[in-house]
Amino acid sequence: MGKEETTKKGQDQEQEQDQNSQSSLMQKIQQLGQSNVPQAPDSNIHILPIIGQVEGHVQLPPKNKTTKYEHLIPQIIAIEQNPKIEGVIVLLNTVGGDVEAGLAISEMIASLSKPSVSIVLGGGHSIGVPIAVATNYSFIAETATMTIHPIRLTGLVIGVPQTFEYLDKMQERVINFVTHHSNVSEEKFKDLMFAKGNLTRDIGTNVIGDDAVECGLIDAVGGVSHAMKKLNELIAENKQKEQQVIQ
Repeated sequence: MGKEETTKKGQDQEQEQDQNSQSSLMQKIQQLGQSNVPQAPDSNIHILPIIGQVEGHVQLPPKNKTTKYEHLIPQIIAIEQNPKIEGVIVLLNTVGGDVEAGLAISEMIASLSKPSVSIVLGGGHSIGVPIAVATNYSFIAETATMTIHPIRLTGLVIGVPQTFEYLDKMQERVINFVTHHSNVSEEKFKDLMFAKGNLTRDIGTNVIGDDAVECGLIDAVGGVSHAMKKLNELIAENKQKEQQVIQ
């Protein structure tokens, strides 16, 4: 009886493993359309994706693609604390979102002691602009766009002078951050923000690839390989500085 029970347990475990592997395979096929998923090797570079809408204090509907700031903030703290991570690449394809959440993420990326590089892929609109310029070096894909427009409020707005002052101060925070972390002048950035006729029935400017570089907002046009190469250069420079300090 003992041998039969052992054999039966072994068979049950094998069946359970087969079922788990099948369910894992089905999940991969459903989510990605393929059975084999390329695995990234152990790397000294952390990828931080900011996709969809930047979600702040108010939870957005489930149908919205969102990047939740309560997910990103602990990640950035972990990056700073982890000695194995030597650099960060921020991937942006965002429509913007919550201003304070976006500024919080931007400030955290800017204050990292480790080298960082950003790439705008597709779009880096609205509050995605400060996040894109928060890194040590920024790239934009040739066909990617960035929308620069004044701060807006949604929902119930009280029509009093204090509301305008609040909006104006918040807007100044965004302008100051962008101008301090990029090569665009305050005058030029405000011209882009308040330009008339560039956006349909609205004010603001949509800059594409080379235009973003020309105005000094982004450092260079490039993609993933350019960002990886630049980040490795920055990591090497950072190591040299640390060695000089130790010596």
